[in-house]
Amino acid sequence: MEKFSKLAANKDSLEIANAIGKGLFPEHMGIEFTSIDPDNIEAQMRIMPAHMAPNGFMHGGSVVALADSVAGFGNAISLPEGASGFTTIELKTNYLGTAREGVVKAIGTPIHRGKSTQVWDVKVLRASDNKTIALFRCTNMVLWPKNK
Repeated sequence: MEKFSKLAANKDSLEIANAIGKGLFPEHMGIEFTSIDPDNIEAQMRIMPAHMAPNGFMHGGSVVALADSVAGFGNAISLPEGASGFTTIELKTNYLGTAREGVVKAIGTPIHRGKSTQVWDVKVLRASDNKTIALFRCTNMVLWPKNK
């Protein structure tokens, strides 16, 4: 969570948001944040061969990776004062379509921001025609420092 502390202090900084993922899974997947706001997180990902399943369609895990990254960044900048972090306790994805090339984008919005849990919805779309390819919901547990 230390990497997120700079973003939490500068909630609208795309530079900080994109720097957080350098050398980690978001960079590996090609995820680029395009809008950071506590009420709306957006990112995109250019489809690469590594995002594809053997059947020629985008792998479901690639879609979830983009959506979960958006929800995670939303959680990180929305933590209550004094919280030490968060962890995923449930996620669900409904696939409504697919993409084979181009760019997919994700738009995340908070549904619930409580002291013990947060819930984020993320819509994943083909950028070329704004067709929804997946609806994603993520519930995260807010973590608090242990008293010693």
